[in-house]
Amino acid sequence: MRMTDQFGYDVTLSNAAALEPWNKTIIAFLAHGAHTPVHLTATLNAAPDFAMAQASRGLFNLLLGRKELVSVAQDALSIAEKSSLETPVTAREAAYIKGLRLWCEGWPSRAADLMDAALKEWPEDALLLKLVHALRFVLGQGVEMRRSIEAVFDAYSEQHVALGYIKGCYAFSLEETGDYKLAETHGRQAVELRPDDAWGLHAVAHVYDMCGESDTGIRWLDTQPQSWSHCNNFGFHVWWHLALMHLDKGNVDRVLELYDDKIRKERSDDYRDISNAASMLMRLELEGINVGGRWEELANLSSNRIDDGCNVFADLHYMMSLLQGNRWREAESMVARMRETASALSGDISLITNNSGVAAAEGLSEFRKGNYFSALKHLQQARPNLNEIGGSHAQRDVFERLTIEAALRAGMPEDAQRMITERTTLRSAPDAFAKVRAQQVEKMTAAATVMQNEALRANLG
Repeated sequence: MRMTDQFGYDVTLSNAAALEPWNKTIIAFLAHGAHTPVHLTATLNAAPDFAMAQASRGLFNLLLGRKELVSVAQDALSIAEKSSLETPVTAREAAYIKGLRLWCEGWPSRAADLMDAALKEWPEDALLLKLVHALRFVLGQGVEMRRSIEAVFDAYSEQHVALGYIKGCYAFSLEETGDYKLAETHGRQAVELRPDDAWGLHAVAHVYDMCGESDTGIRWLDTQPQSWSHCNNFGFHVWWHLALMHLDKGNVDRVLELYDDKIRKERSDDYRDISNAASMLMRLELEGINVGGRWEELANLSSNRIDDGCNVFADLHYMMSLLQGNRWREAESMVARMRETASALSGDISLITNNSGVAAAEGLSEFRKGNYFSALKHLQQARPNLNEIGGSHAQRDVFERLTIEAALRAGMPEDAQRMITERTTLRSAPDAFAKVRAQQVEKMTAAATVMQNEALRANLG
């Protein structure tokens, strides 16, 4: 039978009781709510043959970037395709199924393109918009992310149930493409419309980080903890943003407190949680902070993820954890596996690993060994295409910091200054990291000038 969902579009359901939990699933997913799987389970318990929900289950699992969940996604695809053959589905529902198949075949970029095209046909489908947004995010496609939303944004009226969440997505895409003022405006409006829009809240935090306004960012997050208290593990990422801004202010004790009590509260091995933790510890160590034995926990978890290969962003943070935890054998195994993945040249992950993943992993390894010139060369090789690994500017900035630090430690201040300038241009304002490294460049350049001054050299004749 056909019923109408909360966006006014037809859905193919065998049991009308599935519609209410399905609508709740979508809203929870938009809000990064911890109850998303609860509502989805209720939906599928009522209508296990609901092809659109099965396809969404598959897509949700692939977004988690875990090798063992690929088979779950494939099972969902099998059920969705079988159901759609037994009971014809709408063209919109078919787009979800086709998108899942493309991703299962190794092409999330093609899935994003197909679903983006479908979004233009059914612009008020906020779930479809969010899934495209998420796919573009994991592919590091900031420009495409913004273009996708702007193509349909006018379809969302003040009465649309998901308008706040859509504004939050738009705010993030604006921030990632450097339109910081407009991003702040839409992000604030998103939270006003939907106080539980953690994505919009965090988009504004991104703006304050990129614009060097850490005090404002700390106030923004400190005064609205309710906006992410309902979250799944995305909540840990919001705490990470708060810690990032405290690090910029030099509040190291607060950073470590947030790390222990919030960021690593659950000690999960979700790659997003590992990346939060590893990138924060690396930032601390680059500032000369002793992080104690905190790497060991991350290294232990990462040692079980060497063969995942589902997400290059994840791979690099596992690699970072293994290296900093002195797990040399596992780190070498991971680089070998990444080289094998890259050599296949089939599917998005293989291409991304080849373009930047292997070079970045080798750069991390050389940096840990103290071979800073070699580290610099590898990291610079990865740098032009590093956005392809996914994540945000703020998340990938740990690699930018490492590359700049490698240049300084290799005695190459001109390279360091060029990258500091490029980084500051992207961010629109210098942060504490840039200011300290710029001072180091100045001192190194002044010392080199003295060394090269013939008048100051000793006369040994």
